[in-house]
Amino acid sequence: MNTTIQAAASVLTPEQIRFHWQGHRGLTRRVIDAFPEKELYEYSIGGMRPFATQAMELALIAAKGLNGFLTDNWNDATTDSISGRVKDYTPPATKAELLQLWDDITAEIDRVWPQIPVERWNEVVNAFGYGEQPMYGSWFYFLDNENHHRGQGYVYLRSLGIEPPPFWDRY
Repeated sequence: MNTTIQAAASVLTPEQIRFHWQGHRGLTRRVIDAFPEKELYEYSIGGMRPFATQAMELALIAAKGLNGFLTDNWNDATTDSISGRVKDYTPPATKAELLQLWDDITAEIDRVWPQIPVERWNEVVNAFGYGEQPMYGSWFYFLDNENHHRGQGYVYLRSLGIEPPPFWDRY
């Protein structure tokens, strides 16, 4: 292992990374919950997808990405029960079902995360065919993508006259 990677590994532990991600996921969940049911599934500005579809993309990336972190298989979720619900970007039929899926994936992250070998974080992977990079870089992409879509959700909520949750309140 080179010195740069060793120094970076001492900055955040895998547990701290999980905690940070779960903070973002909790905030995104509150954004999903702030939407009225109809607008969650139908509202769009400037050709952007409805937020339910964007949230489903985040659910898919989290569920399949977690399995990729553990096994280097980026096509399946870690459990059949979640895998059967994240086949594509089609969200569940109701906000309650989408929130339940979100919660199930959150619990799965907490369950599986400790099983990811620490040395995996520096392995070069090609998560979802996005290009080769260290696995920690894929995690940063997942987080950046969630922040991006959550920002779109904030725009939607504000345009609907709904105050979104404070962006700094992640824990």
